[in-house]
Amino acid sequence: MPDFIYVIFFLILGFVFVGSAFVVSWLLRPKPPENSVKNAPYECGEEVIGTSRVQFNVRYYLFALIFVIFDVEVLFVVPWAVSFRQMGSFAYLEMLIFIGILTLGLVYAWKKGALEWQ
Repeated sequence: MPDFIYVIFFLILGFVFVGSAFVVSWLLRPKPPENSVKNAPYECGEEVIGTSRVQFNVRYYLFALIFVIFDVEVLFVVPWAVSFRQMGSFAYLEMLIFIGILTLGLVYAWKKGALEWQ
């Protein structure tokens, strides 16, 4: 039972720390202006025409996600390559499976046209 007391103590301490950070930031934040002119958007003295919402093509997001996936792959492959001799053949087989799965993902993305930049 004494072990749980430490866990409960640090859990309460964590909640108090996070809660106090929220309270202090709420007290110190700048208050929004009451004036409607101050809340109006302003850019170079021109009145805003239309909405600022612009829709992007989904291909940009797919291209970025594919880049992130293969960028994260490097984070796994480089440390594996550095310590390859100490890990043995089992680690080699695991990395082949990992790279194989990523290759299948790349082939799938290629076939679907996600890598086409138009």
